[in-house]
Amino acid sequence: MQINLQQHSQNSGAEILIVGLSRHPENSRGWDEFAKRFDGKLEGWVKDDLSFDLKSLITYPSMSGDVPRVLFIGLNDRKKLTEEDLRSCFGLAGKELAKKKIKHAAVYLESFENDKVTSEDIAFLAAEAITMGGYSFDDYKTTSNETQVKLEALTFLSNDGSEDIESAAIIGSVFGQSVNEARTLVNMPANILTATAMGEYARELGETYGFETDILGKAELEELGMGAILAVNQGSIEEPRLIVLKYKATEGFEDPLALVGKGITFDTGGYSIKPKDGIVGMKGDMGGAAAVLGAMRIIGELQPKQNVIAVIASTDNMISGNAFKPDDVITSMSGKTIEILNTDAEGRLVLADSVSYAKQLGATRIVDVATLTGGVIVALGKDKTGALTNDEAFFETFLEASMESGEFVWRLPLTENDKKRIRKSNVADLNNSPGRDGHMIFGGGFVGEFAGDTPWIHLDIAGTSDADGPHDLGPKGGTGAMVRTLAMLIEKMADED
Repeated sequence: MQINLQQHSQNSGAEILIVGLSRHPENSRGWDEFAKRFDGKLEGWVKDDLSFDLKSLITYPSMSGDVPRVLFIGLNDRKKLTEEDLRSCFGLAGKELAKKKIKHAAVYLESFENDKVTSEDIAFLAAEAITMGGYSFDDYKTTSNETQVKLEALTFLSNDGSEDIESAAIIGSVFGQSVNEARTLVNMPANILTATAMGEYARELGETYGFETDILGKAELEELGMGAILAVNQGSIEEPRLIVLKYKATEGFEDPLALVGKGITFDTGGYSIKPKDGIVGMKGDMGGAAAVLGAMRIIGELQPKQNVIAVIASTDNMISGNAFKPDDVITSMSGKTIEILNTDAEGRLVLADSVSYAKQLGATRIVDVATLTGGVIVALGKDKTGALTNDEAFFETFLEASMESGEFVWRLPLTENDKKRIRKSNVADLNNSPGRDGHMIFGGGFVGEFAGDTPWIHLDIAGTSDADGPHDLGPKGGTGAMVRTLAMLIEKMADED
């Protein structure tokens, strides 16, 4: 999407102008000049017709000037506006632009400002959220003859003229587009997005941004002794893939952060089969992989000074005469043996080998992301990502990133008693399913056994990766959860270094 910054007096060529409408709008910088567009009628409309209610939307014609229509967004008391309020407002604006089939929109920046939110903040939030709000999945229907119209240009009107505003908007646009890419991956059906197809997508991403790319097949996984990933793949006719992308910010590639994603392209549950209602939607069980790939797209665009390794284990979890079974004992890449008590607890198995491989590649800090457990939804609902960690300082940095991105994360405890239950087995070093109580903790804690002393954060996005219905920032379906937070974390780590 093309980003422009112009003075109010310049002709933007936009089809619609987005304006924040707060109580006492006349206090907005440049309001008198803006009001001239309405031939003296704006004051009456503001008094009698337009709504100040937060997130209310209404479109009015412009009586003069280069922009034919104005989209007013209610802000209520502008002094109390938060970044999250603005992100929601702009997300709804993005939906409205998509509905109206707008190709070029403009934003009156000063109408959204307050003492805490700068023009640069607003430009970033607007570009990010309008891009996310306007997202739709290009489905496979053959009956529609309707032409797809997408937003192609976004112009920011401000008399400040700062290049920082334009830069912030460009970065916001990159964030929004990368989230939308991750959403599309989650929304794709499993017969199309196979492990092989995900590997090809990652290879193309690597070629685009110059990442060092390695896509390992079944034979390579067997050579590496990745018994956990191979066990999950046993029942499938589709070969597994271990996807590795390296972003080298420095020549020495020191202190790389590993982003590890669960890439289960479809999860039947295996012989611990899911019920009819629970199996629908399991094409999205690769939401963690999508989050990592989306974050890598942002990294490729922005080139932060932080080395990154992405490791994604991709396979489906199917049922056949060759599938792994409850009571099996498998050997992971690390050498640790695992008693299988539940074949539907497969995500933690592929993450185990992925984390071990990330450490072998030199990762000094690890974040794993997975649609891992229904337990996180029971504990936190569908709007919160659950987290575990073994390193307080690392998690504090991550938490700051999540607050900036607006993605809510809540940490759960991982105690020594939890670890004892994960290690409780008469026949192996670990068991993969200690019980339904504390399900999210046991799932993430199992992965932590393979992280060891390496600073590590586990993110369970089973609730946040997919939306049951439309929301302020997008439609039903894949959300692209954690893409922005992972990218923000890397930016913060680069700044700290």
